[in-house]
Amino acid sequence: MTRAVPLVLLILLAACGAQRDLEPQAGKSLPQAPFGRADPPTADELLQPPPEAQPARTVELRQQSEEREDDPFDLPPEG
Repeated sequence: MTRAVPLVLLILLAACGAQRDLEPQAGKSLPQAPFGRADPPTADELLQPPPEAQPARTVELRQQSEEREDDPFDLPPEG
């Protein structure tokens, strides 16, 4: 019973976090607008990773084994 009390308090403490819009710290501002853009990006836009960070998968997974095609550059070592 004494072990359960701190665990319950910890869960309650974790559950009471406030969710609100992100704002810069006091005395700080968001970064300037990138070149070619008139308005600076919002905090939510800055949190979205660029497409290069999460590329889309373009290769379909193989469902069954297939013979590999002959590779003309797969040469035996010289010497």
